[in-house]
Amino acid sequence: MTVNILLADDHKITRTGLKALIEKETDFQVIAEAENGRRAVQLALKLEPDVIVMDINMPDLNGIDATRQITAELPGVKVIALSMYADKRYVIGMLKAGVSGYLLKNCAFEELTAAIKSVVKGRNYMSSEVADKVMKGYADNLKSTEQVVENVALSAREREVLQLIAEGKSSSDIADALFISVKTVSTHRKKIMEKLNTDNLADLIKYAIREGLTSMET
Repeated sequence: MTVNILLADDHKITRTGLKALIEKETDFQVIAEAENGRRAVQLALKLEPDVIVMDINMPDLNGIDATRQITAELPGVKVIALSMYADKRYVIGMLKAGVSGYLLKNCAFEELTAAIKSVVKGRNYMSSEVADKVMKGYADNLKSTEQVVENVALSAREREVLQLIAEGKSSSDIADALFISVKTVSTHRKKIMEKLNTDNLADLIKYAIREGLTSMET
């Protein structure tokens, strides 16, 4: 059986390298590539690949929210996060979004191959370094006696708008990207600021980075 794979990463050189390595496996086939999360969602819904190898920090729509949209529509598709980051917020974000695997980009190619084979069989796969981070975070939470601050509940659309704001997009650009009116963008922006209790753009950007919606590298 041929495993059809979609690659989602904003760096073309990374996609090219991954494709060359993946297609050395006789039963693996890369059927499409996406340069951002929004394109990954479009291609996933159109092509319904068996596996998606998903970067996290991508422009327009990050890997966490792209994964959330894909797994909601296509629960049978397996998503493997392939990221530079082992930070707990990224790992937990991707796990909540529905990934079946999480690897770091410095892993050996053989580990990615093993992960793809594992998720296709219905098993989860997590690199040892990532698993250690998750376990440590869980242990720290159990030991912590500090008051837990409730997370701000932004809607999926508000998260999309916030990412685009943080990436410096204008209201017109955001409206075009999301197929909504400029007035609706302004409404979302106002609600986001109310929920985050700020009217400062810098605070919005800091929040977006802290929550893994975007990064300074994007």
